Amino acid sequence: MDINTKKVKKNAYRVSKVRGITASRVRVPGGACNADVLMQVAEIAKEFGNGKVHLTTRQGFEIEGISYEDMDRVNEKLQPIIENLGINQEIPGAGYSASGTRNVSACIGNRVCPFGNYDTASFAKRIEEAIFPNDLHFKVALTGCANDCIKARMHDFGIIGMTVPQYDPSRCVACGACVKGCDKLSVNVLRLENYKVVRNEEKCVGCGVCVTKCPTRAFTRSDKKYYRLTIMGRTGKRNPRLGEDFMVWVDEDTIVKVILNTYKFVKEYIDPNAPGGKEHVGYIIDRVGFHEFKKWALDGVELLPETIVKDNVYWSGIHYR
Repeated sequence: MDINTKKVKKNAYRVSKVRGITASRVRVPGGACNADVLMQVAEIAKEFGNGKVHLTTRQGFEIEGISYEDMDRVNEKLQPIIENLGINQEIPGAGYSASGTRNVSACIGNRVCPFGNYDTASFAKRIEEAIFPNDLHFKVALTGCANDCIKARMHDFGIIGMTVPQYDPSRCVACGACVKGCDKLSVNVLRLENYKVVRNEEKCVGCGVCVTKCPTRAFTRSDKKYYRLTIMGRTGKRNPRLGEDFMVWVDEDTIVKVILNTYKFVKEYIDPNAPGGKEHVGYIIDRVGFHEFKKWALDGVELLPETIVKDNVYWSGIHYR
């Protein structure tokens, strides 16, 4: 069997251990879909696969046991799923036209979780629409609050929800629930003073724990959404590490622009001799320098007055080479 494996992988299929057998990688931006998608995935698995579906760490589906000969027919079956999820597509009916940029993943966000500071799935779908399809290897993850249930700091871009706690003294009964919550569950920036709560604004991480703990709604979330943008976390063989803060108290529009600017940066500096034509963006920054990356990332970006941009970013992690 003569198979173009590069074409197979670009079409979002996996080269498996079994000759002639592959698995279809189904994107689910933000990890949120309706029951119709689940049923359609199940139908493909039963008709063309071995009846098994793997739920991936990136919140997509891998439909196992598909013959290479059935890929075109599977792509036709994937079309309703792609349309249902609103995924950009170059040729309708031909499946996914790229696999380098991974599925944008997200925690469940404030649609369900009381700790979530924003709708993670909606923001994830906005980012998906802006960056896909693309062959460059990027990983983006969104989490609703500083608990970071999605492990956002292990990605090239980690987007952590923040809020500016709004305090109404007239509703406060000085019970101390918010102070205790901030001390035990966050960074201890609240204190009671003359029966009112005082917040250390400089050290506050915008997690929203005070909002969830207040029984009288003296604390509420700000109407304006803010985020912490972490960059260049990664796993892998050479130097696994956590992403570090790049921007704090940043808005949604700026994050999208920074990500798109990073694609331009990578296209400019990627090693043409990299295996498979791919080089991890973090390694490119390590090689070229953070300040060169920063210049590209902030090109044409208008920052909010309250946004903090780090002058320098230092990564550590484990070094195997």
